[in-house]
Amino acid sequence: MDGDVRSPGTIPIMVVEDNRLLREGIVTVLERHADVDIVAVAEDAAAALARVSDCKARVVLVDAGLGGYDSHDLVEDIAQAMPEARVVVMHVLPEREEIFEFVKRGASGFLARETSTDEFVRTIRAVAAGADVLPDALTDTLFSDVGRQAVTRSAPTEDADPTLTPREQEVIRLIAEGLSNKVIAARLGISTHTVKSHVRNILEKLALHSRLQVAAYVHRADGSEENPG
Repeated sequence: MDGDVRSPGTIPIMVVEDNRLLREGIVTVLERHADVDIVAVAEDAAAALARVSDCKARVVLVDAGLGGYDSHDLVEDIAQAMPEARVVVMHVLPEREEIFEFVKRGASGFLARETSTDEFVRTIRAVAAGADVLPDALTDTLFSDVGRQAVTRSAPTEDADPTLTPREQEVIRLIAEGLSNKVIAARLGISTHTVKSHVRNILEKLALHSRLQVAAYVHRADGSEENPG
């Protein structure tokens, strides 16, 4: 697990799991893949935070049920300590509210404990490449609910974030709907490059780190409008 002799193209991974058997099992499974490099393992939050910056992990796998420490706090602490790292939360099957909370704290992906080995590795590769990955069972529900509320706004309201331009308001609604940059470009009649520029500006202005966080942001904003005070 020496991150200094990593082969080009491999994904450096840190595993945070307090159950020794599960931790060793995850490491064993991942080490079978040539494009994966386990650069660190941690049995608790303290060990994870002590090592995360030095190990230079691209993906950090975090158990959602760590004993003695709130995993939401750990995800947030990792995101702050290592902004370039992508955090994947391992959970039995999180509720939608749990998803939003983890996303708000900086998670980029989720893995159900019962997922297959192939899906486990595919998710890690996708997150490492920059994708945001939700559990299949929740993807449609999350984005349809969030998107339905977001796209019903015909124009920015007085409550809308004043830092976003009208075009960025359009883009953020379509992101919340779960649309890709290519589809957003076609919908708005602009280039994919322009969409990417808008997405980058939105993330910077709202201090967010992923498209999932944008969806959660829209969801919270809609909830505030529906339940004022």
